[in-house]
Amino acid sequence: MPKRVLVVDDSNLLRNAISRCLTSAGYEVVGKGQNGDEAVSLYEKLRPDAVTLDVTMRGKDGIAAAEEILRLDSKAIIIFYTLLDIPGLVEKTRLIGVRDIIRKGDEQELLRALEAV
Repeated sequence: MPKRVLVVDDSNLLRNAISRCLTSAGYEVVGKGQNGDEAVSLYEKLRPDAVTLDVTMRGKDGIAAAEEILRLDSKAIIIFYTLLDIPGLVEKTRLIGVRDIIRKGDEQELLRALEAV
């Protein structure tokens, strides 16, 4: 059975590109969100095996969404997929329990990170 993944990014273009990448690699994209509020809501509803989450989004950002998801389910698998190199992000993700940070555009690394979970 393929891993079920929730894709959250504020760019429709990137959401669709990530989804295509995951689908062609054999993953099932069970939902797509465009902000942190949708990430939390969709996570609660769908309970995916993993979440790819952008860090910077309008409204609730990825960090706040990850914290909320991990409060709902401490075993949630969250992978930040972001363009930004935010100071302190690595340390922050370790503290809140995010599994990995992958730089956008490195689809092979994203697939490796998902395969490892």
